Amino acid sequence: MGFADLLDEVGGFGRFQMIHVTLLSIPGLLMASQNLLNNFTAGVPEHHCRIPNITAALNESTAALLRAFIPLDSSLTPSRCSRYTDAQWHLITDRPSHTNASDLQTEACAEGWTYDKTEFISSIVSEWDLVCTLRPLKQMSQTIYMGGVLTGAIIFGGLSDRFGRKGMLIWSYFQLAVLGTFTALSPSYVVYCVFRFLTGMSVSGVILNAVSLKVEWIPTKARTLVGTISSFFFTFGQMILAGVAYSLKDWRKIHVAVCLPFFAFFIYSWWYSESARWLVLNGRSEEALKHLHRVAKINGKPEMTEKITLEVLESHMQKEVQSSKSIHTVFDLLKTPTMRKISMCLMVVWFSTSFAYYGLAMDLQKFGVNIYLMQIIFGAVDFPAKLVALLMLSFLGRRITQGTCLLMSASVIFANIFVPKDMQITRTALAVLGKGFTSASFTCIYLFTGELYPTVIRQTGMGFVSTMARIGSMAAPAVLILDEILPALPSIVYGGSAVLAGLIAFLLPETLDIPLPDTIEDVEEKSLKEQTQSESVALQDIKQSGGTCEESKSSGLHPLSETSAQLN
Repeated sequence: MGFADLLDEVGGFGRFQMIHVTLLSIPGLLMASQNLLNNFTAGVPEHHCRIPNITAALNESTAALLRAFIPLDSSLTPSRCSRYTDAQWHLITDRPSHTNASDLQTEACAEGWTYDKTEFISSIVSEWDLVCTLRPLKQMSQTIYMGGVLTGAIIFGGLSDRFGRKGMLIWSYFQLAVLGTFTALSPSYVVYCVFRFLTGMSVSGVILNAVSLKVEWIPTKARTLVGTISSFFFTFGQMILAGVAYSLKDWRKIHVAVCLPFFAFFIYSWWYSESARWLVLNGRSEEALKHLHRVAKINGKPEMTEKITLEVLESHMQKEVQSSKSIHTVFDLLKTPTMRKISMCLMVVWFSTSFAYYGLAMDLQKFGVNIYLMQIIFGAVDFPAKLVALLMLSFLGRRITQGTCLLMSASVIFANIFVPKDMQITRTALAVLGKGFTSASFTCIYLFTGELYPTVIRQTGMGFVSTMARIGSMAAPAVLILDEILPALPSIVYGGSAVLAGLIAFLLPETLDIPLPDTIEDVEEKSLKEQTQSESVALQDIKQSGGTCEESKSSGLHPLSETSAQLN
Protein backbone atom coordinates (compact mmCIF):
# COMPACT_ATOMS: atom_id res chain seq x y z
CA MET A 1 0.00 0.00 0.00
CA GLY A 2 2.80 2.35 -1.00
CA PHE A 3 0.76 5.29 -2.24
CA ALA A 4 -0.68 5.89 1.24
CA ASP A 5 2.92 6.32 2.48
CA LEU A 6 3.61 8.84 -0.29
CA LEU A 7 0.54 10.86 0.72
CA ASP A 8 1.83 11.04 4.28
CA GLU A 9 5.24 12.19 3.04
CA VAL A 10 3.77 15.08 1.03
CA GLY A 11 1.80 16.40 3.99
CA GLY A 12 -1.02 13.94 4.71
CA PHE A 13 -4.22 15.93 5.09
CA GLY A 14 -2.65 19.32 4.48
CA ARG A 15 -3.57 22.62 2.86
CA PHE A 16 -4.02 21.07 -0.59
CA GLN A 17 -6.43 18.43 0.70
CA MET A 18 -8.47 21.05 2.57
CA ILE A 19 -8.84 23.23 -0.53
CA HIS A 20 -9.39 20.21 -2.77
CA VAL A 21 -12.13 18.70 -0.60
CA THR A 22 -13.84 22.06 -0.07
CA LEU A 23 -14.00 22.88 -3.80
CA LEU A 24 -15.29 19.39 -4.59
CA SER A 25 -17.93 19.63 -1.84
CA ILE A 26 -19.39 23.06 -2.68
CA PRO A 27 -21.38 21.74 -5.70
CA GLY A 28 -22.98 19.33 -3.24
CA LEU A 29 -25.02 22.28 -2.00
CA LEU A 30 -27.01 22.06 -5.23
CA MET A 31 -27.00 18.28 -5.66
CA ALA A 32 -29.96 18.02 -3.28
CA SER A 33 -31.74 20.59 -5.42
CA GLN A 34 -31.45 18.33 -8.45
CA ASN A 35 -32.70 15.17 -6.75
CA LEU A 36 -35.54 16.78 -4.78
CA LEU A 37 -36.50 19.44 -7.31
CA ASN A 38 -39.70 17.66 -8.28
CA ASN A 39 -41.23 18.46 -4.89
CA PHE A 40 -41.46 22.11 -5.99
CA THR A 41 -41.25 22.23 -9.79
CA ALA A 42 -43.97 19.55 -9.96
CA GLY A 43 -45.95 20.72 -6.95
CA VAL A 44 -49.72 20.30 -7.23
CA PRO A 45 -51.54 23.56 -6.43
CA GLU A 46 -55.17 23.65 -5.37
CA HIS A 47 -57.31 23.60 -8.53
CA HIS A 48 -60.78 23.18 -9.96
CA CYS A 49 -62.41 23.18 -13.38
CA ARG A 50 -62.21 26.45 -15.25
CA ILE A 51 -65.63 28.14 -15.63
CA PRO A 52 -65.70 30.21 -18.87
CA ASN A 53 -66.65 33.87 -18.43
CA ILE A 54 -67.35 33.34 -14.74
CA THR A 55 -64.16 32.20 -13.01
CA ALA A 56 -62.29 35.38 -13.87
CA ALA A 57 -64.87 37.42 -11.99
CA LEU A 58 -64.64 35.38 -8.83
CA ASN A 59 -62.58 36.50 -5.87
CA GLU A 60 -62.20 35.36 -2.30
CA SER A 61 -65.31 37.25 -1.14
CA THR A 62 -67.48 35.64 -3.81
CA ALA A 63 -65.92 32.18 -3.80
CA ALA A 64 -69.28 30.78 -2.80
CA LEU A 65 -70.30 31.21 -6.43
CA LEU A 66 -68.23 28.13 -7.17
CA ARG A 67 -70.92 26.07 -5.48
CA ALA A 68 -73.07 26.69 -8.54
CA PHE A 69 -70.49 25.18 -10.88
CA ILE A 70 -68.25 22.78 -8.92
CA PRO A 71 -69.62 19.76 -7.01
CA LEU A 72 -68.20 18.76 -3.63
CA ASP A 73 -66.25 15.55 -3.22
CA SER A 74 -66.50 13.07 -0.33
CA SER A 75 -64.40 15.34 1.93
CA LEU A 76 -66.76 18.28 1.21
CA THR A 77 -64.13 20.21 -0.75
CA PRO A 78 -64.59 21.40 -4.35
CA SER A 79 -63.99 18.61 -6.85
CA ARG A 80 -60.74 18.89 -8.82
CA CYS A 81 -61.80 16.91 -11.85
CA SER A 82 -65.46 17.61 -12.58
CA ARG A 83 -68.05 20.38 -12.83
CA TYR A 84 -71.83 20.61 -13.22
CA THR A 85 -73.08 20.38 -16.79
CA ASP A 86 -75.42 23.30 -16.09
CA ALA A 87 -75.07 26.06 -13.50
CA GLN A 88 -76.88 25.20 -10.25
CA TRP A 89 -77.60 28.68 -8.86
CA HIS A 90 -79.88 27.37 -6.15
CA LEU A 91 -76.87 25.72 -4.42
CA ILE A 92 -75.43 29.14 -3.55
CA THR A 93 -78.09 29.83 -0.95
CA ASP A 94 -78.05 28.27 2.47
CA ARG A 95 -81.70 27.32 2.17
CA PRO A 96 -82.39 23.59 1.86
CA SER A 97 -83.05 22.45 -1.67
CA HIS A 98 -85.35 19.69 -2.80
CA THR A 99 -82.76 18.70 -5.35
CA ASN A 100 -80.06 16.28 -4.22
CA ALA A 101 -76.73 17.71 -5.36
CA SER A 102 -75.27 14.23 -5.83
CA ASP A 103 -77.89 13.49 -8.47
CA LEU A 104 -76.97 16.47 -10.62
CA GLN A 105 -75.22 15.75 -13.92
CA THR A 106 -71.48 16.49 -14.09
CA GLU A 107 -68.80 16.47 -16.76
CA ALA A 108 -65.01 16.53 -17.05
CA CYS A 109 -63.04 19.78 -17.13
CA ALA A 110 -63.40 20.48 -20.86
CA GLU A 111 -61.95 24.01 -20.71
CA GLY A 112 -59.04 23.14 -18.42
CA TRP A 113 -58.42 24.16 -14.81
CA THR A 114 -58.01 27.19 -12.61
CA TYR A 115 -55.05 26.97 -10.21
CA ASP A 116 -54.46 28.64 -6.88
CA LYS A 117 -51.16 30.58 -6.97
CA THR A 118 -50.62 30.94 -3.23
CA GLU A 119 -48.23 28.00 -2.79
CA PHE A 120 -46.88 27.77 -6.36
CA ILE A 121 -47.01 30.61 -8.87
CA SER A 122 -46.20 28.12 -11.61
CA SER A 123 -45.27 24.45 -11.76
CA ILE A 124 -45.10 21.89 -14.55
CA VAL A 125 -48.42 20.59 -13.23
CA SER A 126 -50.20 23.91 -13.78
CA GLU A 127 -48.19 24.60 -16.96
CA TRP A 128 -49.26 21.43 -18.77
CA ASP A 129 -52.34 20.44 -16.72
CA LEU A 130 -50.84 17.29 -15.25
CA VAL A 131 -53.89 16.61 -13.08
CA CYS A 132 -56.78 14.17 -13.00
CA THR A 133 -56.26 11.66 -15.84
CA LEU A 134 -52.77 13.05 -16.52
CA ARG A 135 -51.73 12.95 -12.86
CA PRO A 136 -49.34 9.95 -13.32
CA LEU A 137 -47.19 12.14 -15.59
CA LYS A 138 -46.15 14.16 -12.53
CA GLN A 139 -44.37 11.16 -11.01
CA MET A 140 -43.27 10.03 -14.47
CA SER A 141 -41.06 13.11 -14.79
CA GLN A 142 -39.21 12.15 -11.59
CA THR A 143 -38.88 8.54 -12.73
CA ILE A 144 -37.41 9.71 -16.06
CA TYR A 145 -34.94 11.94 -14.22
CA MET A 146 -33.88 9.02 -12.02
CA GLY A 147 -33.57 6.95 -15.18
CA GLY A 148 -31.03 9.51 -16.36
CA VAL A 149 -29.18 9.24 -13.06
CA LEU A 150 -29.14 5.46 -13.51
CA THR A 151 -27.82 5.73 -17.06
CA GLY A 152 -25.18 8.22 -15.95
CA ALA A 153 -23.99 5.91 -13.18
CA ILE A 154 -23.42 3.14 -15.73
CA ILE A 155 -21.79 5.33 -18.38
CA PHE A 156 -19.66 7.68 -16.27
CA GLY A 157 -18.49 4.89 -13.96
CA GLY A 158 -16.73 3.12 -16.82
CA LEU A 159 -15.62 6.26 -18.65
CA SER A 160 -13.86 7.75 -15.63
CA ASP A 161 -11.89 4.54 -15.07
CA ARG A 162 -10.77 4.82 -18.70
CA PHE A 163 -10.35 8.58 -19.21
CA GLY A 164 -9.78 9.85 -15.69
CA ARG A 165 -11.76 11.38 -12.85
CA LYS A 166 -10.97 15.03 -13.51
CA GLY A 167 -11.92 15.08 -17.19
CA MET A 168 -15.25 13.36 -16.61
CA LEU A 169 -16.03 15.63 -13.66
CA ILE A 170 -15.37 18.77 -15.69
CA TRP A 171 -17.60 17.50 -18.49
CA SER A 172 -20.35 16.60 -16.00
CA TYR A 173 -20.30 20.14 -14.56
CA PHE A 174 -20.63 21.60 -18.05
CA GLN A 175 -23.39 19.21 -19.10
CA LEU A 176 -25.39 19.91 -15.95
CA ALA A 177 -24.98 23.68 -16.28
CA VAL A 178 -26.05 23.82 -19.93
CA LEU A 179 -28.83 21.24 -20.01
CA GLY A 180 -30.14 22.12 -16.56
CA THR A 181 -30.49 25.77 -17.54
CA PHE A 182 -32.05 24.90 -20.88
CA THR A 183 -34.68 22.86 -19.01
CA ALA A 184 -36.23 26.16 -17.97
CA LEU A 185 -36.88 26.91 -21.66
CA SER A 186 -38.81 23.67 -22.29
CA PRO A 187 -41.82 24.37 -24.54
CA SER A 188 -43.53 21.04 -23.79
CA TYR A 189 -43.65 18.22 -21.26
CA VAL A 190 -41.78 15.84 -23.60
CA VAL A 191 -38.89 18.27 -24.10
CA TYR A 192 -38.82 18.89 -20.35
CA CYS A 193 -38.46 15.15 -19.65
CA VAL A 194 -35.66 14.81 -22.23
CA PHE A 195 -33.70 17.62 -20.57
CA ARG A 196 -34.31 16.16 -17.12
CA PHE A 197 -33.05 12.76 -18.26
CA LEU A 198 -29.82 14.26 -19.62
CA THR A 199 -29.42 16.40 -16.50
CA GLY A 200 -29.79 13.28 -14.37
CA MET A 201 -26.94 11.65 -16.28
CA SER A 202 -24.64 14.56 -15.46
CA VAL A 203 -25.65 14.46 -11.78
CA SER A 204 -24.27 10.90 -11.58
CA GLY A 205 -21.07 12.03 -13.26
CA VAL A 206 -20.60 14.79 -10.70
CA ILE A 207 -21.29 12.61 -7.65
CA LEU A 208 -19.24 9.56 -8.68
CA ASN A 209 -16.15 11.45 -9.82
CA ALA A 210 -16.18 13.91 -6.93
CA VAL A 211 -16.26 11.02 -4.44
CA SER A 212 -13.34 9.28 -6.13
CA LEU A 213 -11.21 12.42 -6.38
CA LYS A 214 -11.72 13.04 -2.68
CA VAL A 215 -11.03 9.48 -1.55
CA GLU A 216 -7.93 9.04 -3.74
CA TRP A 217 -6.19 12.21 -2.50
CA ILE A 218 -6.73 11.94 1.26
CA PRO A 219 -4.99 9.75 3.88
CA THR A 220 -6.69 6.70 5.31
CA LYS A 221 -7.44 8.21 8.74
CA ALA A 222 -9.12 11.30 7.27
CA ARG A 223 -11.61 9.47 5.08
CA THR A 224 -14.36 9.17 7.69
CA LEU A 225 -14.26 12.85 8.64
CA VAL A 226 -14.10 14.01 5.02
CA GLY A 227 -16.93 11.72 3.96
CA THR A 228 -19.22 12.95 6.71
CA ILE A 229 -18.40 16.66 6.31
CA SER A 230 -18.93 16.37 2.56
CA SER A 231 -22.39 14.93 3.18
CA PHE A 232 -23.25 17.99 5.26
CA PHE A 233 -23.03 20.07 2.10
CA PHE A 234 -25.80 17.93 0.60
CA THR A 235 -27.79 18.28 3.81
CA PHE A 236 -27.49 22.06 3.91
CA GLY A 237 -28.40 22.07 0.23
CA GLN A 238 -31.83 20.65 1.09
CA MET A 239 -32.49 23.73 3.22
CA ILE A 240 -31.17 26.02 0.50
CA LEU A 241 -33.61 24.40 -1.92
CA ALA A 242 -36.51 25.27 0.37
CA GLY A 243 -35.37 28.91 0.49
CA VAL A 244 -34.86 29.16 -3.27
CA ALA A 245 -38.19 27.50 -4.04
CA TYR A 246 -40.08 29.69 -1.53
CA SER A 247 -38.57 32.92 -2.86
CA LEU A 248 -39.25 32.13 -6.52
CA LYS A 249 -42.28 29.75 -6.62
CA ASP A 250 -41.88 29.49 -10.40
CA TRP A 251 -40.54 26.25 -11.83
CA ARG A 252 -38.61 27.92 -14.67
CA LYS A 253 -36.86 30.38 -12.36
CA ILE A 254 -36.07 27.61 -9.85
CA HIS A 255 -34.37 25.54 -12.57
CA VAL A 256 -32.19 28.47 -13.59
CA ALA A 257 -31.32 29.27 -9.97
CA VAL A 258 -30.09 25.75 -9.12
CA CYS A 259 -28.31 25.02 -12.43
CA LEU A 260 -26.63 28.29 -13.40
CA PRO A 261 -23.99 28.10 -10.59
CA PHE A 262 -22.54 24.99 -12.22
CA PHE A 263 -20.93 27.23 -14.83
CA ALA A 264 -18.80 28.62 -11.96
CA PHE A 265 -17.99 25.09 -10.79
CA PHE A 266 -17.00 24.20 -14.36
CA ILE A 267 -14.58 27.14 -14.50
CA TYR A 268 -12.75 26.49 -11.22
CA SER A 269 -12.71 22.68 -11.67
CA TRP A 270 -9.71 23.05 -13.97
CA TRP A 271 -7.66 23.67 -10.81
CA TYR A 272 -8.28 20.12 -9.59
CA SER A 273 -5.45 17.60 -9.63
CA GLU A 274 -6.12 14.33 -11.41
CA SER A 275 -5.91 11.26 -9.20
CA ALA A 276 -2.23 10.31 -9.01
CA ARG A 277 -3.25 6.73 -8.25
CA TRP A 278 -5.23 6.55 -11.48
CA LEU A 279 -2.43 8.18 -13.51
CA VAL A 280 0.19 5.69 -12.30
CA LEU A 281 -2.10 2.73 -12.92
CA ASN A 282 -2.73 3.95 -16.46
CA GLY A 283 0.96 4.31 -17.38
CA ARG A 284 1.18 8.10 -16.87
CA SER A 285 3.64 8.14 -13.99
CA GLU A 286 5.29 11.40 -15.11
CA GLU A 287 2.01 13.29 -14.78
CA ALA A 288 1.34 11.64 -11.43
CA LEU A 289 4.77 12.78 -10.21
CA LYS A 290 4.04 16.38 -11.23
CA HIS A 291 0.78 16.32 -9.29
CA LEU A 292 2.50 14.85 -6.22
CA HIS A 293 5.16 17.59 -6.38
CA ARG A 294 2.41 20.20 -6.69
CA VAL A 295 0.66 18.79 -3.63
CA ALA A 296 3.92 18.77 -1.67
CA LYS A 297 4.54 22.46 -2.45
CA ILE A 298 1.00 23.52 -1.53
CA ASN A 299 1.26 21.53 1.72
CA GLY A 300 4.53 23.31 2.63
CA LYS A 301 6.76 20.31 1.90
CA PRO A 302 8.89 21.55 -1.04
CA GLU A 303 11.83 19.39 0.02
CA MET A 304 9.84 16.28 -0.89
CA THR A 305 9.95 17.21 -4.59
CA GLU A 306 13.60 16.13 -4.60
CA LYS A 307 13.06 12.99 -2.54
CA ILE A 308 10.07 11.67 -4.47
CA THR A 309 11.37 10.76 -7.89
CA LEU A 310 9.86 8.74 -10.71
CA GLU A 311 11.75 5.68 -9.51
CA VAL A 312 10.46 6.11 -5.95
CA LEU A 313 6.89 6.53 -7.15
CA GLU A 314 6.98 3.47 -9.40
CA SER A 315 8.71 1.34 -6.77
CA HIS A 316 5.96 2.19 -4.29
CA MET A 317 3.29 1.15 -6.78
CA GLN A 318 5.10 -1.60 -8.70
CA LYS A 319 2.60 -4.28 -7.75
CA GLU A 320 -0.38 -2.09 -8.66
CA VAL A 321 1.14 -1.11 -12.02
CA GLN A 322 1.62 -4.74 -12.98
CA SER A 323 -1.98 -5.52 -12.10
CA SER A 324 -3.35 -2.52 -14.01
CA LYS A 325 -1.97 -3.77 -17.32
CA SER A 326 -4.97 -6.05 -17.63
CA ILE A 327 -8.25 -4.49 -18.76
CA HIS A 328 -10.95 -4.47 -16.10
CA THR A 329 -14.66 -4.58 -16.80
CA VAL A 330 -17.82 -4.80 -14.73
CA PHE A 331 -17.55 -8.60 -14.92
CA ASP A 332 -14.42 -8.41 -12.75
CA LEU A 333 -16.67 -7.30 -9.91
CA LEU A 334 -18.22 -10.77 -9.90
CA LYS A 335 -15.34 -13.06 -10.96
CA THR A 336 -13.50 -13.60 -7.70
CA PRO A 337 -15.20 -14.81 -4.47
CA THR A 338 -14.60 -11.77 -2.26
CA MET A 339 -15.38 -9.22 -4.97
CA ARG A 340 -18.55 -11.11 -5.81
CA LYS A 341 -19.66 -11.18 -2.19
CA ILE A 342 -18.94 -7.45 -1.76
CA SER A 343 -20.76 -6.51 -4.96
CA MET A 344 -23.86 -8.59 -4.25
CA CYS A 345 -24.16 -7.22 -0.71
CA LEU A 346 -23.61 -3.63 -1.83
CA MET A 347 -26.29 -3.95 -4.52
CA VAL A 348 -28.90 -4.78 -1.88
CA VAL A 349 -27.72 -2.08 0.55
CA TRP A 350 -27.65 0.65 -2.13
CA PHE A 351 -31.10 -0.29 -3.43
CA SER A 352 -32.78 -0.34 -0.02
CA THR A 353 -31.13 2.86 1.21
CA SER A 354 -32.27 4.80 -1.84
CA PHE A 355 -35.65 3.05 -1.92
CA ALA A 356 -36.51 4.05 1.65
CA TYR A 357 -34.95 7.53 1.37
CA TYR A 358 -36.89 8.66 -1.68
CA GLY A 359 -40.03 6.90 -0.48
CA LEU A 360 -40.00 9.30 2.46
CA ALA A 361 -38.56 12.43 0.82
CA MET A 362 -40.34 12.71 -2.54
CA ASP A 363 -43.96 13.37 -1.52
CA LEU A 364 -43.85 16.15 1.05
CA GLN A 365 -47.37 17.35 0.30
CA LYS A 366 -48.89 14.21 1.86
CA PHE A 367 -47.91 15.37 5.38
CA GLY A 368 -50.38 18.25 5.38
CA VAL A 369 -47.67 20.67 6.56
CA ASN A 370 -46.37 23.67 4.61
CA ILE A 371 -44.17 22.08 1.95
CA TYR A 372 -41.35 24.63 2.31
CA LEU A 373 -41.24 24.17 6.09
CA MET A 374 -41.33 20.41 5.63
CA GLN A 375 -38.32 20.55 3.33
CA ILE A 376 -36.36 22.53 5.93
CA ILE A 377 -37.28 20.04 8.66
CA PHE A 378 -36.30 17.10 6.46
CA GLY A 379 -32.98 18.79 5.76
CA ALA A 380 -32.30 19.86 9.36
CA VAL A 381 -32.75 16.35 10.77
CA ASP A 382 -29.75 15.20 8.74
CA PHE A 383 -27.33 17.25 10.86
CA PRO A 384 -27.77 15.33 14.13
CA ALA A 385 -28.23 12.07 12.21
CA LYS A 386 -24.92 12.47 10.39
CA LEU A 387 -23.08 13.60 13.52
CA VAL A 388 -24.18 10.37 15.17
CA ALA A 389 -23.12 8.50 12.02
CA LEU A 390 -19.69 10.19 12.18
CA LEU A 391 -19.15 9.00 15.75
CA MET A 392 -20.32 5.51 14.89
CA LEU A 393 -18.15 5.35 11.76
CA SER A 394 -15.10 6.45 13.73
CA PHE A 395 -15.49 4.20 16.76
CA LEU A 396 -17.75 1.29 15.76
CA GLY A 397 -16.68 0.95 12.14
CA ARG A 398 -18.43 1.03 8.77
CA ARG A 399 -20.16 -2.33 8.92
CA ILE A 400 -21.96 -1.85 12.24
CA THR A 401 -22.93 1.73 11.34
CA GLN A 402 -24.38 0.73 7.97
CA GLY A 403 -26.42 -2.14 9.35
CA THR A 404 -27.65 -0.25 12.41
CA CYS A 405 -28.84 2.79 10.41
CA LEU A 406 -30.85 0.62 8.04
CA LEU A 407 -32.43 -1.44 10.83
CA MET A 408 -33.33 1.70 12.80
CA SER A 409 -34.94 3.32 9.76
CA ALA A 410 -36.96 0.13 9.24
CA SER A 411 -38.17 0.12 12.84
CA VAL A 412 -39.35 3.75 12.55
CA ILE A 413 -41.15 3.04 9.26
CA PHE A 414 -42.90 0.04 10.82
CA ALA A 415 -43.81 2.05 13.92
CA ASN A 416 -45.57 4.63 11.77
CA ILE A 417 -47.97 1.96 10.51
CA PHE A 418 -49.59 1.76 13.95
CA VAL A 419 -49.98 5.52 14.47
CA PRO A 420 -53.54 6.72 13.68
CA LYS A 421 -53.84 9.06 10.70
CA ASP A 422 -55.36 11.83 12.83
CA MET A 423 -52.12 12.00 14.84
CA GLN A 424 -50.45 13.91 12.00
CA ILE A 425 -47.68 15.47 14.12
CA THR A 426 -46.58 12.09 15.46
CA ARG A 427 -46.64 10.54 11.99
CA THR A 428 -44.62 13.44 10.59
CA ALA A 429 -42.09 13.25 13.45
CA LEU A 430 -41.55 9.53 12.85
CA ALA A 431 -41.17 10.11 9.10
CA VAL A 432 -38.55 12.79 9.79
CA LEU A 433 -36.70 10.42 12.12
CA GLY A 434 -36.78 7.67 9.53
CA LYS A 435 -35.45 10.05 6.90
CA GLY A 436 -32.58 10.94 9.23
CA PHE A 437 -31.54 7.29 9.56
CA THR A 438 -31.71 6.69 5.80
CA SER A 439 -29.65 9.83 5.23
CA ALA A 440 -27.01 8.56 7.68
CA SER A 441 -27.07 5.27 5.78
CA PHE A 442 -26.34 7.16 2.55
CA THR A 443 -23.40 8.92 4.22
CA CYS A 444 -21.94 5.59 5.24
CA ILE A 445 -22.52 3.69 2.00
CA TYR A 446 -20.73 6.24 -0.20
CA LEU A 447 -17.66 6.09 2.04
CA PHE A 448 -17.91 2.33 2.59
CA THR A 449 -18.16 1.50 -1.13
CA GLY A 450 -15.18 3.70 -2.03
CA GLU A 451 -13.09 1.86 0.56
CA LEU A 452 -14.20 -1.65 -0.40
CA TYR A 453 -13.41 -1.46 -4.13
CA PRO A 454 -9.79 -1.30 -5.38
CA THR A 455 -8.46 1.68 -7.35
CA VAL A 456 -8.23 -0.16 -10.69
CA ILE A 457 -11.97 -0.70 -10.77
CA ARG A 458 -13.30 1.67 -8.10
CA GLN A 459 -15.31 3.89 -10.43
CA THR A 460 -16.74 0.95 -12.32
CA GLY A 461 -17.74 -0.60 -9.01
CA MET A 462 -19.28 2.65 -7.74
CA GLY A 463 -21.26 2.98 -10.95
CA PHE A 464 -22.35 -0.66 -10.82
CA VAL A 465 -23.70 -0.74 -7.26
CA SER A 466 -25.10 2.79 -7.32
CA THR A 467 -27.13 1.63 -10.31
CA MET A 468 -29.24 -0.24 -7.78
CA ALA A 469 -29.75 3.00 -5.86
CA ARG A 470 -31.16 4.61 -9.01
CA ILE A 471 -33.47 1.65 -9.53
CA GLY A 472 -34.59 2.06 -5.92
CA SER A 473 -35.28 5.76 -6.42
CA MET A 474 -37.26 4.99 -9.57
CA ALA A 475 -39.30 2.29 -7.82
CA ALA A 476 -40.04 4.28 -4.66
CA PRO A 477 -42.80 6.53 -6.14
CA ALA A 478 -44.47 3.56 -7.84
CA VAL A 479 -44.82 1.72 -4.51
CA LEU A 480 -47.06 4.53 -3.21
CA ILE A 481 -49.76 3.25 -5.56
CA LEU A 482 -50.04 0.14 -3.36
CA ASP A 483 -51.89 2.16 -0.70
CA GLU A 484 -55.02 1.65 -2.80
CA ILE A 485 -54.79 -2.07 -1.96
CA LEU A 486 -53.79 -1.60 1.68
CA PRO A 487 -52.88 1.77 3.26
CA ALA A 488 -49.99 0.25 5.24
CA LEU A 489 -48.56 -1.72 2.29
CA PRO A 490 -46.06 0.94 1.08
CA SER A 491 -44.59 1.22 4.59
CA ILE A 492 -44.36 -2.58 4.85
CA VAL A 493 -42.45 -2.72 1.56
CA TYR A 494 -40.10 0.15 2.49
CA GLY A 495 -39.45 -1.23 5.97
CA GLY A 496 -39.03 -4.83 4.84
CA SER A 497 -36.45 -3.79 2.27
CA ALA A 498 -34.50 -1.85 4.91
CA VAL A 499 -34.50 -4.84 7.30
CA LEU A 500 -33.13 -7.16 4.61
CA ALA A 501 -30.39 -4.71 3.65
CA GLY A 502 -29.49 -4.02 7.27
CA LEU A 503 -28.88 -7.71 7.94
CA ILE A 504 -26.89 -8.15 4.72
CA ALA A 505 -24.69 -5.14 5.57
CA PHE A 506 -23.21 -7.12 8.46
CA LEU A 507 -21.74 -9.57 5.92
CA LEU A 508 -19.43 -6.91 4.44
CA PRO A 509 -15.76 -6.70 5.54
CA GLU A 510 -14.73 -3.86 7.86
CA THR A 511 -12.59 -1.04 6.38
CA LEU A 512 -12.02 1.24 9.39
CA ASP A 513 -8.39 2.53 9.42
CA ILE A 514 -7.44 0.15 6.61
CA PRO A 515 -5.50 1.56 3.58
CA LEU A 516 -7.33 1.65 0.25
CA PRO A 517 -6.81 -1.45 -1.88
CA ASP A 518 -5.34 -0.73 -5.32
CA THR A 519 -5.88 -4.07 -7.05
CA ILE A 520 -8.36 -6.93 -7.01
CA GLU A 521 -5.56 -9.13 -5.67
CA ASP A 522 -5.28 -6.82 -2.64
CA VAL A 523 -8.95 -7.41 -1.83
CA GLU A 524 -8.69 -11.19 -2.23
CA GLU A 525 -5.44 -11.43 -0.25
CA LYS A 526 -6.92 -9.39 2.61
CA SER A 527 -9.94 -11.68 2.74
CA LEU A 528 -7.75 -14.80 2.65
CA LYS A 529 -5.56 -13.40 5.42
CA GLU A 530 -8.59 -12.68 7.63
CA GLN A 531 -9.95 -16.17 6.96
CA THR A 532 -6.61 -17.74 7.85
CA GLN A 533 -6.42 -15.75 11.08
CA SER A 534 -9.95 -16.79 12.02
CA GLU A 535 -9.13 -20.44 11.37
CA SER A 536 -5.94 -20.13 13.45
CA VAL A 537 -7.87 -18.65 16.37
CA ALA A 538 -10.51 -21.38 16.11
CA LEU A 539 -7.81 -24.09 15.97
CA GLN A 540 -6.07 -22.59 18.99
CA ASP A 541 -9.34 -22.61 20.92
CA ILE A 542 -9.84 -26.28 20.02
CA LYS A 543 -6.35 -27.13 21.17
CA GLN A 544 -6.85 -25.31 24.45
CA SER A 545 -10.16 -27.10 24.93
CA GLY A 546 -8.43 -30.41 24.16
CA GLY A 547 -5.76 -29.60 26.70
CA THR A 548 -8.38 -28.96 29.34
CA CYS A 549 -9.99 -32.33 28.58
CA GLU A 550 -6.67 -34.13 28.90
CA GLU A 551 -5.99 -32.49 32.24
CA SER A 552 -9.45 -33.45 33.41
CA LYS A 553 -8.98 -37.08 32.33
CA SER A 554 -5.64 -37.28 34.10
CA SER A 555 -7.29 -36.06 37.30
CA GLY A 556 -10.10 -38.54 36.84
CA LEU A 557 -12.80 -35.89 36.37
CA HIS A 558 -14.96 -35.04 33.40
CA PRO A 559 -14.79 -31.27 32.60
CA LEU A 560 -18.46 -30.86 33.54
CA SER A 561 -17.91 -32.83 36.73
CA GLU A 562 -14.97 -30.61 37.57
CA THR A 563 -17.08 -27.52 37.03
CA SER A 564 -19.83 -28.97 39.22
CA ALA A 565 -17.29 -29.77 41.89
CA GLN A 566 -16.04 -26.19 41.85
CA LEU A 567 -19.58 -24.83 42.10
CA ASN A 568 -20.28 -27.10 45.05
